[in-house]
Amino acid sequence: MSANFAHRLEGTEERERVATRSLRVRLVLAIGPTTMFGGIAWALVQPWRLTLLHPAGQGFWWLFSEPPLYVVLVGALFRFVIAPGLVEDMEAAE
Repeated sequence: MSANFAHRLEGTEERERVATRSLRVRLVLAIGPTTMFGGIAWALVQPWRLTLLHPAGQGFWWLFSEPPLYVVLVGALFRFVIAPGLVEDMEAAE
């Protein structure tokens, strides 16, 4: 079997596996991006919460504690650190 043919088979298998994910798995994978979107929407709806836009003599910790940015960070952390392990466990249980 040539390497090109084997590589195409491997890519096809990956696409089939992704296409056949259960609704539960897709919902778990959607939690992170949904949370990030919520944080961005919060920052757009209430821009006065982002003190980086108007520091007005604030100290470092006041500028560092941006709640909408924390929400975006937690969503990214969930999607790229926690969700892959949960998906792996759910797929192994099926």
